[in-house]
Order: sequence, then structure tokens, then C-alpha cells
Amino acid sequence: MKNQQHVQELSSEKTEFKREIGVFGGVSIIGGIMIGSGIFYLGSYVLQRTNYNIGLALLAWILGGVISLFAGLCYAELGAAMPKAGGRTVYLTEAYHPCVGFLAGFCDWLIGGPGSVAALAIALPTALKPVTGINDAGIKVFAIVLIVGLTVYNCYGVKLASILQNISMVAKLIPILLIMVVALFCGKVTPDISIGQQVATSGTTGTISMVAFAIVASLWAYEGWTNLNSVAEEVKNPKKDLPLAIIIAIGGITILYTLFNYAIYRVLPYETVVSMIEQGDFYLGTEVAKLIFGNVGSILVTTAMVIAMFGSINGLILAQPRTYYAMAVEGHFFKSFAKLHPKYKVPTAPLVVQAIISIILVLMRDLDQLTTLVVFSTMLFNCLTVLAVPILRKKMPEMPRPYKVWFYPVSVIIIVLIYIGLVISTFLDDPTSAIIGFIVPAIGIVFYLYFDKKKRQEGNRI
Repeated sequence: MKNQQHVQELSSEKTEFKREIGVFGGVSIIGGIMIGSGIFYLGSYVLQRTNYNIGLALLAWILGGVISLFAGLCYAELGAAMPKAGGRTVYLTEAYHPCVGFLAGFCDWLIGGPGSVAALAIALPTALKPVTGINDAGIKVFAIVLIVGLTVYNCYGVKLASILQNISMVAKLIPILLIMVVALFCGKVTPDISIGQQVATSGTTGTISMVAFAIVASLWAYEGWTNLNSVAEEVKNPKKDLPLAIIIAIGGITILYTLFNYAIYRVLPYETVVSMIEQGDFYLGTEVAKLIFGNVGSILVTTAMVIAMFGSINGLILAQPRTYYAMAVEGHFFKSFAKLHPKYKVPTAPLVVQAIISIILVLMRDLDQLTTLVVFSTMLFNCLTVLAVPILRKKMPEMPRPYKVWFYPVSVIIIVLIYIGLVISTFLDDPTSAIIGFIVPAIGIVFYLYFDKKKRQEGNRI
């Protein structure tokens, strides 16, 4: 009886939030965060890791998308069953222990969320530097104004934030699609996508290892699909809209990334591509735009990059504070974080604190080093979240699951193994960053013990 009551409580769609996000809004949140300036240069890293084999590079993009899609489907099952603000912090709490969910949220709160916001806020005016001539001090001022402005805007409700996200999503896709479509149909190069010669040279095992290494690079371009789950309580019909938005967004972006990179090879001769990368010029997409549209091409690329980063910042500011809110509601974080604005129904305190931390990170010098601290632990928590699917199916078999991940359990096993491989690969490639990556969760344990003790003391008084 107690278990049934718990299941009903978790599955309830009653919420203090305003349900303002539809399917397109969900797609815009995911796509707005995922599609950034990396679309113009990350293809170079993928190609480089496949020993400049175009066929294997395109395969890596497709497989990277498929991996992200199936991991996203695991989040879709969890999100549809437990449509709660906070996303994976809720799932990790239910599957393992409140401490595990707290640590995932704590890493996002201290470094992950604010670090990403700060990095993008700095990158946006930096992209305008050739046009505006803005200096380093001006870039930081611009970044701070941007963070403050978008935070204040998000404080006026999720509907306004979602509308801005929808507009920025469409606005950045226009120049990207224009460049891609014209390149596909007007390009005169027929790229060699055969992989036989590479397999003969490297062997089957060597080729698989090469593709796996390239997939890791492509996965960074797919980062961001987890954020919709953080605002599940603000999705109009989370049991239906959340899985649908995840499938459309990740599936559509996989097609976009693959076709965009193929379009590059339709315009740039193979020798030019190799020469550019070897000389350290990774912006193949930018070069394609310049060749097709001349000076207008540079404007198109700059416009797309600026809008893409703007949309990513807004999406992160919209989604991340809901995680901190969920931690507070669970009873293991600052009480003020558990309060919603009486009129606009947004977690105002988490929004403001995230902005303050982001501004502090903007003012610090080694921003890149700070943001890498959480990369290792993020992969660990994603792996644990995917593994939460079979754990919760066994632990809570009576929980209503309006959506279930495809090809279970094979798909879940494969995704978990891939994440384990990525964790091991990261540890071997950069053990220092991996070890330092544990510092933030270690600090988080101290915070958890403090809040847990406080929670128990308050419970005893009652």
C-alpha cells in the first residue's frame, strides 16, 4: 500500500509550476542548447580521428547521434514516469540514494551549469570581436550584462523564456540550413565515402577503435539533450510531449549534423580539407560559407554562431535552476531554493544564485580549467541515470510507465558499456583532470551530510 501511494505521488502531474512548454518548446530547449557554434568546426576533429576517411567520419556522426538518442530514450522513460522538476537528480535519488541525486545536482550547481553559462557568455562577444573590435574587458562586461539580462528575463515566467527559445531556435537554423542546402546542391565535389581501403590498412579492430575515438568527439556536439527533463513539471503533457520532443530533437539534429558535414565535403576538395586541418584551421563550415556566398558568408556564419550561443545561454538559464529547486524540495539544499515566485511560478533564488556564480566565473581567468573539472563526473552520472532504468523497473514495477525505451534491455546495456568506455578512455587520456573531477563531488558529500543532519533534526522537532 505504501509503495502504491509512493508511485502515485511520483507519477502525479499536479504541480505548482505553470505548464507552458509544448512539443515544439521542448524541441527548442534541447536543440537550442545542443546546436552551438561547434557545428562549424567539430567535424574537423571527427575527421582527424578517422585518419581523414570521410566515410568513417560520417559514420561516427550517425553513431554518435544513435547513442545520444538511445540514452535520451532512457531519460524519456524516466521523465514520463516521473515528470518532476530536476530531471536526473530525481531519478538518481529514487534508484540509488538521495546522496547520489544530490551530488549530480551539486556538480551542476557549483560548476557545470554556471560554468557553461559563463563560457558561452564569453564566447558570444568574442565571436563579434572581428566586427566590433571589442577588447577583453569589454567582452567580460558584455558577458555579465548578457547573463544578468537573460536571468531577469527568465524570472518573468517559463512562457516568455520558452518563446525566446523558440525564436532563437528558428533564427539560428535559417542561416545553417541555407548554407547546408546550397552546399549540397551547388557543390561540385563528389566525396569518396568508401571505407574499404581504411579497413584494409588498419584492420577491422583498428578501424573500430578509430571510429570509437571519433564518436567521442562527435558526442560533445550532441551534449545538452538531458536538459528538457529538468523542466518536466512545466511541460504541458510530459507523459507524451517529453518523449516525443526528445526523439524529434535528437533524431533531427543527428540528420542535421550528418548532412551539414557531408555538405562541407561537397564544396571543399579533400586536399583542401586535409590542408586546412593540418594547418590548425578547423572552421571548415566557415570556409564553405565564404566560398558559396563570399563576404555575405562570413556574416551568415557569425550570425548563426551568435544566435546559437544566445539560445544555448537562455536554454541553460531556463533549465538548470529547476535542478537546484528539486534538491531543495527533497530537503537537502537551501530552503529558499524550494520557493517559487507567487506570480510567475519560477525558482527565483536558484536563478539569481546561478547568475552570481556565472558572473564570478566570468571574472576568473582559467574558465576552461574550471569547466573541465565536472566533465568526468558528468559522464559517471549519465551512466548511472541510464542504469537507473532497469533498477527502477525492478524496484518499482507498479509505477506507470507511459513510455518505455526501445529494444530494452539490449539498448540500455550497450549505452552503459559505451559510457563506461568513455569514462575509462577519459581517465587514461587525462588522468589529472579525471582525478580533479572528483573534487566537486567530494565537496558535495560534505554539503549533503550537513543538510541531511539539519533535515533529520527538523524532523525530530516535529
